[in-house]
Amino acid sequence: MASIKQKNTTPELTVFRALRKKKIYFNKHNRNVTGTPDVSVPKKKIAVFIDGDFWHGYRFGQWRSRLNSDFWVSKIERNMARDKRTFRKLRRSGWKVLRVWEHQLIKQPETTLEKITTFLRQ
Repeated sequence: MASIKQKNTTPELTVFRALRKKKIYFNKHNRNVTGTPDVSVPKKKIAVFIDGDFWHGYRFGQWRSRLNSDFWVSKIERNMARDKRTFRKLRRSGWKVLRVWEHQLIKQPETTLEKITTFLRQ
């Protein structure tokens, strides 16, 4: 698990490049913001999280039974609970939060990147 990247994953790099190309200024992995969002604009209180389908439990109920150990079930459930807490904390603090899934960037890159761009330009 130590060799799995937490920052600057392929989906994140795709988003970073697209935003720079459109001259949108943002912070990467800002530790001063709750949950360390992948993309943030603190002045506007905007945060974007780019979540991997496996690690953050996209449609977890459908494939949960295929995991071969309780460790992984527990790990992903903790990640999902943490994501919900983070979302609530940010919203209560007045932040606008967008969550983008890895599969969205793979299947519909243009649409997803446009969604992120529009969200950041609010």
